[in-house]
Amino acid sequence: MTSPPFGTLADIAPREAWFHEERDFTPWLAANIDGLAKAIGIPLELTGTEVRVEAFEADILARNPMDDTVVLIENQLEATDHTHLGQILTYLAGLEAQTVIWISPSFREPHLSAVNWLNEHTSERFAFFGVKLRVVRIGDSPYAPIFEVVAQPNGWERRLTTTRRKAEAPTALGERRRAFWSAYHTRYPAVADLGIKPVATSSVWARVDGLAAPANLSLWIGSDDCGAFLRPARGGTIQPIFDQLSPFAAELETALGATFQASGENLLSTRFDKGYANEADWPTIIDWMEKTRMAYLAALGRVAAVLSAQERSDGR
Repeated sequence: MTSPPFGTLADIAPREAWFHEERDFTPWLAANIDGLAKAIGIPLELTGTEVRVEAFEADILARNPMDDTVVLIENQLEATDHTHLGQILTYLAGLEAQTVIWISPSFREPHLSAVNWLNEHTSERFAFFGVKLRVVRIGDSPYAPIFEVVAQPNGWERRLTTTRRKAEAPTALGERRRAFWSAYHTRYPAVADLGIKPVATSSVWARVDGLAAPANLSLWIGSDDCGAFLRPARGGTIQPIFDQLSPFAAELETALGATFQASGENLLSTRFDKGYANEADWPTIIDWMEKTRMAYLAALGRVAAVLSAQERSDGR
């Protein structure tokens, strides 16, 4: 039996894959954040890129849905430096992040020591990671990114297991939210086909079809109020959606009673002044949500139809 051919794995300089850190690597990482999440061991939901903090901009901001904490991701395409370490500490305070992930192809010893020192001398609710970025290929194969964790909190696996157990354990608040979304299902069974499920979270997402930029409609419930807004699909950003819908801003505001303004990764937000605290209000809230959902989809459907007609016209 003939052995299959083998190649040699070669390391490639990251700048061969991404020429510019802000314009190339950060958008790529934001769109492929699941690979980083797998290396770290926690789920990550993108919430923003180039987030301004005083005179600086944090590369990527994410959320850990296991405990709803803020995750700061600072990335470099060169060896670590004092400037980025100082920025990380600034962002940590300004963004109230509890998890910090510093990515670089090469960690200088003083900076690796600093990450380890932070893990040893800060509260256990904080977690600091040093992640080495590698890019490899075999022959002329596509580039393959590799994230290698070179620094993490002591006992991280044990802490991760504890967090997962807490996240999975039912709480009174979670069960009340689940009961609300279950009531939504019972009142409008068809929403199950849209991805709306009885969950213990404060919000559910329904996909929006027809737009070039993938989007979801988020319905949320709080103790005293509730609402809806447009947001990007998981791993995306709001800017492409904002740009696509901007020419229709006035029409959408009139149709939805919402303000065409992006707030973080949210767009076209609207509110209703009733929440889950009073169960007697649930039917009214659910009817409002369903009416609102249909209004959003109808308005966005009209926009999608106009954009499609424009594309056909331009293609002639």
